[in-house]
Formats: sequence, structure tokens, C-alpha cells
Amino acid sequence: MRIFGRVRHRPSPTWRQATDRAFSLIDDGRYEDAGALLTRAADLEPWLSESWYNLALLHKFRHDWAQARIAGLRAVALLDRPVGAPDWWNLGIAATALQDWPLARRAWQAYGLRPPTGTAAAELAAGEESVRMPLGSAAVRLSPEGEAEVVWGRRLDPARMEVLSIPLPSSGRRWGEVVLHDGVPHGERATEGAARRAVYPVFDEIELWAPSPVPTWLVLLEAATEADRDALERLAADAGYAAEDWSSSVRLLCRTCSESRMPTDDGSVVTRDPHDHGEPGHPGHLSHLGRGAEALHWTPERECGIAAPASLVRGLLDSWVADSPGSRDWRDLEEVC
Repeated sequence: MRIFGRVRHRPSPTWRQATDRAFSLIDDGRYEDAGALLTRAADLEPWLSESWYNLALLHKFRHDWAQARIAGLRAVALLDRPVGAPDWWNLGIAATALQDWPLARRAWQAYGLRPPTGTAAAELAAGEESVRMPLGSAAVRLSPEGEAEVVWGRRLDPARMEVLSIPLPSSGRRWGEVVLHDGVPHGERATEGAARRAVYPVFDEIELWAPSPVPTWLVLLEAATEADRDALERLAADAGYAAEDWSSSVRLLCRTCSESRMPTDDGSVVTRDPHDHGEPGHPGHLSHLGRGAEALHWTPERECGIAAPASLVRGLLDSWVADSPGSRDWRDLEEVC
């Protein structure tokens, strides 16, 4: 068949059968068997970009980034269209995982992305140490095949996100870590602000890209009011770290809810949608009461997560209590991650 003046070879039935069977095996987690079939398909039709794209995709699932880069480069070399193909996106993820910044930059630009104004100059000044393409706030689903905890973060480029929430210890992740994430969002979080409604994508984590040296602590607080709780969060932020009231910011969702668009509450009404996930960088109240209602049903004892060094965390809590000893106290501090 002819597309835009170029002859495009139609894959053979054998190629299609091998490829379809391979993706069925991938769905079952049988990556080795799928790899054998996709390798056979690539041998049958080596001039098809799809043959190498499929292999690159399999290597991404296996986190074999060197092989994903090799297959991805062969895929993009055979593309019919130069801009916007998903082959470039997967190649960008592989290059980012390997810290191959020239290739990552080439992949994002070939996909059609451009760094914000001033970013390219900043990269050159830094010796092209990494791609810097800040893309704003988003959410990431940690351990998507496990407990699938959704946390807020800041996108550093198309494939990396810095975690801004304090994840639960069961996730094995810490505040400030950078995770590699996939390109297709699975769900959204919507916020209602005074000026506009904002929607943020939820991406799935692929793997940890850069660990955080900052431990996670669990502490029981006695906070007489929301203002007392908020004061601890501000105190931690001013010190360059974080505190998060897990009693109100963490809630269990089924997979269907987690992967859909979940609205958030601005606290202007007493009742709210039970699937509130807060706002970027400031995890919201995820219990069944909105902010406006929580003030009427405030429970002074709170389970709080703190991300701070061991040398600082006790002093931080003591300073918080000292500012209002009649309405604040803490106990049972424990390092949990």
C-alpha cells in the first residue's frame, strides 16, 4: 500500500499472529515468552518500525533500558512520520533511565516537545547534565501493581517526577525522591480554584530514579485545632522539609476510582465527594468530610508523617509545641521509612 507517496510494506499474517500472541503473554506477565515471539516478529519484518517499537516496549516493561534504547533507536530510524510518534516517547524514557541526556533531549524534541524559554540556556550552562523541562504539578501512582498509592509531585521533565507528598511507609518511597514514570496518564485529579478549574494527570511509576536521604517519621500529634496542625506543616516547610497530616490526607480508593477523574473540594461546602485527593504540593483532606466540615468534627489526635533528618525532627516538634503548649503535644515518634 502507498502512504503519502511512499510504499509501506504490509506485515505478514505470521508477523501479526506472533505479535498478537506476544502481547497476550505480556498481559499475563510472561515477558520471556513474549520476548521470543517479538524477536521472531522482528526477524520476519525487520524493516517495520512496529517490530522494533514492540521490542522496545517489552524491554521497558522489563526495565532493561539498554535493550530498550537499542530497539527504540531502530524503531525511530524506520518511522514514516518524523514528529509525534510514540516511538520517540519510549526512547526518551529509556534515555532518561540511562541518563543519556543528548538522546533524551533529541527524543523529546522529535516527539514535538520544546523546553520552556530559558531552559535550554540553563542546560548548556550546567554542561548538559540533565534535561530540564519543568512541566508543572501532577500526580504519580507509586507501586501501580501493588497498593497503588497516588501522591502529588512536580514534573522535572516528560519522564521524571519529584515526590512532594509524604508517601506511606508501605510504598517504600520517600518525600523528595525522583521516580521515573510512564507517558500515558491513568486517571486525573481536578481542583476547583477561585479563578479556574485545573485538571492534573496521574502517571504510573516505572521505577525509582533517584532516592531521597530524608527519612519518613510517624508521630502522634495532639493538635487542638486545624490551625495547630497547619502550623507544624508550615514549620517543617520553612525548614526545607515536610509534614503531612495523614489522618486527613490519606484514603483508600478502589482501582476504578483511582484511575478516573476525581474532583477535589475547596472547603466551601459541608459535604463533599468522598474521593477528594487534595491539590498539588498540598495534599488535601481525603476523609469523607471536606475542609469546611472537618472544622466541625475535628479530632485533636492526628497521625502525622514527617520528612526530616533524625538530627532535626525532635527539635522541630518541640519548637512546634513551645509556640503553643496549651494546645499542642506529640508522642510516639517512630522512623518508618
